[in-house]
Amino acid sequence: MASLPTARWLALLLPAALLGGALVSQYVFGLYPCEMCMWQRWPHLAAIVFALLALALRSRPGSRTLVIAAALSVLISGLIGGFHAGVEYGWWEGFTSCSTNLPAGGDLLDSIMNAPLVRCDVAPWSLFGISLAGYNFLLSAGGAIAILALAAKGRRNGNHG
Repeated sequence: MASLPTARWLALLLPAALLGGALVSQYVFGLYPCEMCMWQRWPHLAAIVFALLALALRSRPGSRTLVIAAALSVLISGLIGGFHAGVEYGWWEGFTSCSTNLPAGGDLLDSIMNAPLVRCDVAPWSLFGISLAGYNFLLSAGGAIAILALAAKGRRNGNHG
């Protein structure tokens, strides 16, 4: 099994799927993100960029470093998700401010009055008692570990690209 190529693809597909799922939950199912939800999206976006660069440079030595950067970005998103899930479950206190997403343009007062207020300490959805932030933690942390393990295995096997 080619470990580094698998790590490259996992480093791209995992954050793309998680970010895509977040966008579908927002725009299709109306689950508006809070501020901490938005924080979890940025590292996934960075991971996608790193993974695309790793795929583009697959035959060059810097490719492995980019895969590791992608894995660490995925892990960061997962850790933010873990913190957010802890806030949702009441394990610790989060931030006291709430957030909303205001559309650009139009009447600002009307936009403010009609914008949904999204609290970071309330999970808008859960499955088996696990919130979206909790799933992000589980999938991102597990995926980051898998990507790093595959990249390390490829290095041990002499696959340095």
